[in-house]
Amino acid sequence: MENKLIASSSPHIRTDETTQKLMLDVIIGLLPALVASIFYFGSNSIVLIVVAVAAAVATEFACQKFMNRPITVTDLSAVVTGMLVAFNLPPSAPWWIAVAGAIFAIAIVKQIFGGLGFNFLNPALAARAFLMASWSSHITGGFIDPVTDAVSSATPLTVIKAGGTQLPSMMDMLLGNIPGVIGETSSILIILGGLYLIYRGTIKWIIPACYIGTVAVIALIFDGGSLLPYHLFGGGLMLGAFFMATDFATSPVTDKGKVIYAVGAGMLTMLIRKVGGYPEGVSYSILLMNILTPMINMYVKPQVFGVAGGKKNEK
Repeated sequence: MENKLIASSSPHIRTDETTQKLMLDVIIGLLPALVASIFYFGSNSIVLIVVAVAAAVATEFACQKFMNRPITVTDLSAVVTGMLVAFNLPPSAPWWIAVAGAIFAIAIVKQIFGGLGFNFLNPALAARAFLMASWSSHITGGFIDPVTDAVSSATPLTVIKAGGTQLPSMMDMLLGNIPGVIGETSSILIILGGLYLIYRGTIKWIIPACYIGTVAVIALIFDGGSLLPYHLFGGGLMLGAFFMATDFATSPVTDKGKVIYAVGAGMLTMLIRKVGGYPEGVSYSILLMNILTPMINMYVKPQVFGVAGGKKNEK
């Protein structure tokens, strides 16, 4: 009886969740899109995914060994980062591009700031921005049309940006039968993986729903219903909304903060698509909102119990 009256210091959280289990769920959620990428792009996808994952894991091990930190490669976070780096590459990208992106994501964006949970940017998206600045021809070109196997095919958003009308069907976009980076083409499978994460409680529905909803509303206002499906399913919106904007370390903690963050990402995405020089805006919009996340957390943090208006209640 006496032992039952003894309480340890807060917080009193009981859960069997581990980083490894959460990351395993993310990997499972990515598997449908991975299978689609191999189906449409064959060995190109396999090579990019394998070398990116291997480089990410090896870099994390090497960094932690060099910095005398605990070796945590078994938590699978480096595997997820490697997969997402590869998912953001066009099918014809050379293998060394995937290696360079994975090394940058782990060493510069993640480990140099302290490791998992201390990075302020999404590692995979930061790596994409780095590759875009360094070897843009390998990132913005080299798309493969799954139907004709033609290289340098324009993505649906590129066609819209250029004012073209030769757009794929809705079914092709849902299934992934369109040019694009290897992990974003099959919208229906990405959504399926995202719903799995929501069902498992790995992510909340708030960020994907608010992000996609904001893009949909703005697209309807400025482009009408005819181009709405292409803004939703013709680029990286689904992959970004479910798998990168929801990154635990770089998204807000509170539900209110998640709404602000997601709406901001949606507005920036459409701003870049409509008035920017780049046809896609998902990567940069999420990175910009990652930078604003600490400020969002500061302004929407819950009120401390027993405190009103930032001051203690006094009698």
